[in-house]
Amino acid sequence: MKAISAKDEASGTAGMTLVERPVPQPAINDVLVQVHASGFVPTELTWPPTWADRVGGERRGPIPGHELAGVVTALGEGTTGLSVGQRVFGLADWYRDGSLAEYLAIEARNLAPLPGDVDFVVGASLPISGLTAWQGLFEHGRLQAGQSVLVHGAAGAVGTMVTQLAREAGAYVIGTGRAADREKALTFDAQEFVDLEHDALEDVGKVDLVFDVIGGEIGKRSTGLVRDGGILVSIVGPVEAPPTRGSAVDFIVEADRAQLIEIVQRVRDGRLRTNIGNVAAFDDAIGALNPTERRTGKTVIRIPS
Repeated sequence: MKAISAKDEASGTAGMTLVERPVPQPAINDVLVQVHASGFVPTELTWPPTWADRVGGERRGPIPGHELAGVVTALGEGTTGLSVGQRVFGLADWYRDGSLAEYLAIEARNLAPLPGDVDFVVGASLPISGLTAWQGLFEHGRLQAGQSVLVHGAAGAVGTMVTQLAREAGAYVIGTGRAADREKALTFDAQEFVDLEHDALEDVGKVDLVFDVIGGEIGKRSTGLVRDGGILVSIVGPVEAPPTRGSAVDFIVEADRAQLIEIVQRVRDGRLRTNIGNVAAFDDAIGALNPTERRTGKTVIRIPS
């Protein structure tokens, strides 16, 4: 099969190449999926699991990509809940080869059925962004109707999901980003926008929940915006607790079939829009994954069957 392989962490996306690999065999409780579309997060090439297995052994030439949509072509021993020929989408394991390939062996529990009226490209754009937003808001942030939410990176793939789900839950949403991000953030339902290049972040005042996808100095300053009893949720590493009587939590997104079903249903009935910035053919994937200009949406690679 054709696949995209990463060279090493130092080379990043520029070191990725299109290679030939054997079709993987599904293990116990796995399924083999013929991949029709794959999402990609550039920062995954800096994640430790990309370069090491679960016991610390070196992974050479890993296949990146952890978001996928495709069709089940084979079942591993003991696999239940899915069937051959079924359309699926989901989140691949961090420590195994990923979805930038024509075929992927993946644990069945990491997948959910993809309805026939949802395009594979849309399906592949949902797992990381959708699950990150869902888990950050409702599991870790314990969001309630009537609360206020500050969403950093509100024009990005994760930020637009956070904004929409928070609005649906009855929250008041303030988005942040660069000046050029204002229109997209507001289009995806943010009620206010803070230009981090020109506006004073502290003028936002106190909020119930900060959802941080930026980190660094912005993350540190954001701790002072959390009101008593509020929470700062981060996906960019550990953060200090707010100086108020609030709390902070960082987390790594996990696969969850039930949540994927909730997310894709919202896409089907129009409550949730996915933020796709670029769609490229598999043969053009290397160029698409090394853009020459800034993009705020998800890059999805379409893989021909």
